[in-house]
Formats: sequence, structure tokens, C-alpha cells
Amino acid sequence: MLDVSPTPRRSHLCNGLSRRDFIRIGALAPIGLTLANLLSVEKAIAGAASRARAKSVILVFLGGGISHHDTFDPKPDAVEEIRGKYKTIPTTVTGLQIGELLPQIARQMDKVTLVRSGTHENDHHETATNWVLSGRFGSPFGDYPSMGAVVAHETGFSGIVPPYIAVPKNPSFTWELGKSAWLGGRFESFKCGNPNDADFKVRDLSQPPSVTPQVMDRRKTMLEAVDSLAGHIKGNDQIATYDEFGQKAAEMVLSPKAQSAFDISGEDAKLREEYGRNEFGQSCLMARRLVESGVRFVTVNYGGWDHHKKIFEGLDKKLPEFDRGFATLIRDMHERGTLKETLVVAMGEFGRTPKVNKDAGRDHWGRAGSLIFAGAGVRGGQVLGATDKNGAFVTERPVRPADVCWTIYDALGIDPTKDLLTPEGRPVSILAEGSVVQELYS
Repeated sequence: MLDVSPTPRRSHLCNGLSRRDFIRIGALAPIGLTLANLLSVEKAIAGAASRARAKSVILVFLGGGISHHDTFDPKPDAVEEIRGKYKTIPTTVTGLQIGELLPQIARQMDKVTLVRSGTHENDHHETATNWVLSGRFGSPFGDYPSMGAVVAHETGFSGIVPPYIAVPKNPSFTWELGKSAWLGGRFESFKCGNPNDADFKVRDLSQPPSVTPQVMDRRKTMLEAVDSLAGHIKGNDQIATYDEFGQKAAEMVLSPKAQSAFDISGEDAKLREEYGRNEFGQSCLMARRLVESGVRFVTVNYGGWDHHKKIFEGLDKKLPEFDRGFATLIRDMHERGTLKETLVVAMGEFGRTPKVNKDAGRDHWGRAGSLIFAGAGVRGGQVLGATDKNGAFVTERPVRPADVCWTIYDALGIDPTKDLLTPEGRPVSILAEGSVVQELYS
């Protein structure tokens, strides 16, 4: 008897089948599966992408590990060494309270889902960061491509602006994290720089007045002549990357649309103040502009949450910036109608230890942490998951790194079970485990 049932791990499309399943079933064409059937199946696969919930994703990455105790999962009834110094405040969601230094976010909680049950088993910055940004556990050096790189690979460079942009740059501790790994340089993020800088201009996206379009054309002709010499070398990712980036860079320099996407000076001065005239606030505003210009994946990198010492002094400074910038991003996108088609996610690589240590800080803690989801069909005003009375361990609905990544891919219409080929031709699935966090939409 022939087995035509699809494999369980690869049955995550809307119709329950994957491309690999159809290839397997295709071998049965002589006994009844016609070409017309196969074409209708291919059409169904294409339809899965068209039913994507989101056009774009904004990932606000809080590198270093933001303390869930002092922000979104406070434990006001715990002893002081766990509770910390902050009181709680009510939000727009009945019965939901968060840390007192987040008053503006408190007013936007009806538009987001708060997940209090993020969890994994790693307390090392680089390893955990690469894990949560890729959905696959590996070494600290980034064995797997980050979500943004995969999105760039799957969606392509279809417009003038790059599909994947990091503002101001990728996360980093001792080295840059969340990179494209074996997908190669063509799918790395485009680094925007700090949009709060005076006279901000994107590096390599501006040209001196003397460089006219005619000069650019002459330079392009010369580059094409040089490139023809490299054409004899096949399979060299660095050469292919240079060639593609060179073409796209020339297009961006001469494109009014690309220039406009990064021209944050065109925003209303009052709105810029509402976001906060600091790196994070202006990065959030830039992210909104970029997704409106067609960028598919934007990482807003806001690090500095690794408070092993004097955590409350650190949070006194950082939380008001985060509160202002993130709350304004949610409100602004909601008012403009773009939150409906943009999935916004805020997270770090882990939470912090329940007990305040001898240096008045909190240490790394992967077992529990909080995340926020908003937009693209996410139901606002709900809390998903829970931790114990000390905020140490997840007690309800654990959400693991692969689940977060799976949810993001699914929102964009990307099949997380799809195999990508390494440079050696080895197939590696985008994700090896995980599932959509369906409660976000219920």
C-alpha cells in the first residue's frame, strides 16, 4: 500500500500540505494525479503567501536582557529583593498592571498582546541572541541566518529600498550578531545609522553635488568593465554580493523614493519630539517610515539592558526612553492605519534573575522573560502566559524562540519548514521546531 499522507513536521500550510509533500505525491501522477491537479496545488501554495497577515515586521530588540520584573511582569507581593523598588500602575486593560516607569505604554496596552511566558535555557548573550533572532539553537557565532536575512532571501530585493534594514545597526556585544550566516552577504541587513544624529545622512546613500547622473553613468560603465573580469569566477558569494550591492546602491543614490524613505527631517517636529529626540525614539520613527516605503523587515536595535550592577539607576534612565519611543510607535502606526499590516514585536534575548544581587543588579535569566506583539491581526488587550510568584519560571503557555520566529514567518506568508540550501548544497529547514502562537489572534 502506498503512503500518500504528508509528514507531520511539514504540514503547516493553510491547506495542511507543504511543497515537499506535493513532490512526494507527484510521483503518483500515473495512477490518477494529473498535471492539472499539480498546477492547482501550486496555485494553492502561492495563495498561502497572498494570505499573509503582515506586509512588514518591525522587531524592537532590547539587547542585554530587559528586566521583566521591573517592566511587564512585576511581582508587587514578593519580598523586596525580588519586587525591586518600582510600584505598579494600571493600564487601559482592566486588571493589568505594569511597572510605574512605563506610563505611556500603559495607555497603549489595549492595542498589544503582552506575553509573559518567553522561555529558553541559555544565559549567554551571544548564544541566546542568535537563538532568539534565528529560532535555531547554535553556537555564539551565529550558525543560522537571522529572521531578517531569511525574509530578505524569501522576499527578494523587489523595490528600490532594501528588504532588510537594521536601525542603527545589528545587535552586538563583542561582535555583530543576528547575521545572514551561510545565506551570504547579499542577505545581510542594510545598516541605517543613528537617525538622531545632527544632519543625519545614511552612509553611502548621498553623493557630492559634483557627482551628477552623467558621472554616475560613466562610473557604472567602468564598473561593468571590471565586473566582466569577475564573471569568470562562479559561485563566489563575495563577488556576487559586491555586484548586486553595487547595482542597488547606484539605484538608491539616484532614487527620490529611497532618499525620501530615509529623510526623517521631513517629519513633523512635534511628532519627532513625541517619539523622543534620542537614538531609540528616532529609530522607532525611522522604522515606521521604512515599512511605509516597502521594507519587509526592520530591526530597531536598542541595547544596554545588561544591568548586573545598580539596575535601578540604569532603568531610571532607559525606561523613560523606551516608554516614550515604543508607545508613540504603536499609537502613531495605529492612527495612520499601518499597524493593521505591520507586525511589531519587542523582546530581548532573555529576562533577568528574580533576586537583586549583592551589587544591586539582576543577572541573566533565560527561563522567563516578557515579549510584546502588536498589529497584523494580533488581538490587543490580552495577556498570554504567566510566571510563578517570583517571576522565576513559566507556569502557563511557554513561548520558545522557535515559536516566536515561526509566528513572524507565518505572518509574512513564509513557510518555516522550507529547506534552504547551504553553499555546499545541503538542505537546512528554516526552522527545525516550533509553531504559531495562535492565541495572539484569538
